[in-house]
Amino acid sequence: MPMSDAFKDRLSRRLPDIAETFGTPFHIYDETGICDTCDQLNTTFAPLEGFREYFAVKALPNPTVMTILKKKGFGFDCSSVPELVLARRIGSAGEDIMFTSNNTRTKQFQAAMDQGGAILNLDDLSLIRKLPHVPEQICFRYNPGPERSGNHIIGNPVEAKYGLTREQLYTAYETAIQMGVKRFGIHTMLASNELNHTYMVETADMLLHVISELHRKLSIRFEFINIGGGLGIPYSPEDAPFDLAAMARGIGHSLAEFKKINAWVPRLYMESGRYITGPHGALVTTVINHKHIYRNYVGVDASMSALMRPGIYGSYHHIHIHGKEHLPVSGPVDVIGGLCENNDKFAVQRSLPETREGDLLIIHDTGAHGQSMGFNYNGHLRPKELLLKKDGSVVLIRRAETMDDYFATLEFDPLVLPAP
Repeated sequence: MPMSDAFKDRLSRRLPDIAETFGTPFHIYDETGICDTCDQLNTTFAPLEGFREYFAVKALPNPTVMTILKKKGFGFDCSSVPELVLARRIGSAGEDIMFTSNNTRTKQFQAAMDQGGAILNLDDLSLIRKLPHVPEQICFRYNPGPERSGNHIIGNPVEAKYGLTREQLYTAYETAIQMGVKRFGIHTMLASNELNHTYMVETADMLLHVISELHRKLSIRFEFINIGGGLGIPYSPEDAPFDLAAMARGIGHSLAEFKKINAWVPRLYMESGRYITGPHGALVTTVINHKHIYRNYVGVDASMSALMRPGIYGSYHHIHIHGKEHLPVSGPVDVIGGLCENNDKFAVQRSLPETREGDLLIIHDTGAHGQSMGFNYNGHLRPKELLLKKDGSVVLIRRAETMDDYFATLEFDPLVLPAP
């Protein structure tokens, strides 16, 4: 189910006061729900010694939320220098951080290797020569190509820009050994928002097979396999929740069999983002207009710049109207923002209760890839972020963008390359 009943209840009790105090639109995150999911993940995988979750910072790059996750023992998967800085500002360092970038420059690797370093996860064979110095530990990202299928978000592995081929892996690890690298891991990520747990078990099995082969050829004992993120959440009421326990049992069995054969076993790492925070966020926006032409439109004070998933992916996000959850639905409507783009729609031909201007409309499951994918097209400004704390208080954890922010990059010292 989208947005748990517990979160909905906690939010609805305070929502009018929250909207009056902070103004709409805003993303709001549920501390209780986030902590419960963290505890569930840690408990479920506790039997697998050395298991660790590296939260994908791209999903929700907010230091207040990241601090909550750090207290739960999570590391952080970073793909850019600003994400590295965020992780370090809350006290993460060294192997608390996995740097998984692609199309990377030397100065980005230098930033990752500074200040206590990070686990480097290289996306291509050519990136080895861009490292500023030899790291103690290295990881390579594997792309199995036609051996596996992806899904509509990441796409077919053959068409994906990520990772090394099976043939390139051998060369990459052999080169790393010759350079003096002592410790090794392997990574892959093939799907996003995957609801079938067997796909993730099969991904772990694939990596275990690959490292068995590399161990025979190169005598490498891999410290970890990282199966990436991709654990899905049920955006639609018809979706079944991801079976985390079944996934843990399946991978646990595979690791045990691997150890019987090889007398050693790697740790399991993951880099979930959406699964950790996605269901525990909502975008709250106010109904401001109605339009009736060939279709009926409900206009709200947020736009696609605050949540682009429906527009870019055609993704479904469940919606309810505060105080009208149990009222009968009326004819289908499109829920729209104010961008000059026809895909600026949060819902298309959705049956909802009849709305009036001033109603609070709650868009579910925006705790991942909501605010972080925001943009400023048409001069639209990204909204504020709030945290509904365990004690029921609500705090501002990111202010809304202002026009001063928007125009800040136009204020600079003159720089001119003179004519020849």
